Amino acid sequence: MTIYNKLVRNKIPEIMLSKGETPITKILDNVEYSAFLEKKLDEEVAEYHNSKDIEELADILEVVYALCESKGCSVDELLSVYQKKHDVRGGFSEKIFLIGKE
Repeated sequence: MTIYNKLVRNKIPEIMLSKGETPITKILDNVEYSAFLEKKLDEEVAEYHNSKDIEELADILEVVYALCESKGCSVDELLSVYQKKHDVRGGFSEKIFLIGKE
């Protein structure tokens, strides 16, 4: 038996079954779910650092959306908070690197 002990996307067990594999799963409670989402975020960020692949950025976004919803916030609310912060503080497109201040 292969042990994974990690949070996976909803369709992974179905995909495994279609390949003749037998997934062993459980449904997490809310506390476990939040903890594993945070661990998953770290995993996806590390995978992005290693690959620089846009698919890993999409995985990060998926986890961020799930974290948001797990905290009782809709994706629309998250995007609204993002936009407000972006409007006030800006983004990173100008590539400004702050060395210090006097």
